[in-house]
Amino acid sequence: MASNKTLVPEAKAALDQFKMEAASEVGVNLTQGYNGDLTARQAGSVGGQMVKKMIEKYENDIKSGK
Repeated sequence: MASNKTLVPEAKAALDQFKMEAASEVGVNLTQGYNGDLTARQAGSVGGQMVKKMIEKYENDIKSGK
């Protein structure tokens, strides 16, 4: 069962900012608050961009020995 609960509540603002940056990079206009008017394709592209950036950061951390 999927959960949309933030595991670390203190990270919510950073996650929201990360989501806005990812949306901007793929050309999706997000607003603060409700974004239920997005298509599944738009929402998926934002989520996909977020995952892509997280994987890139992880790989870079491994390469640099962090």
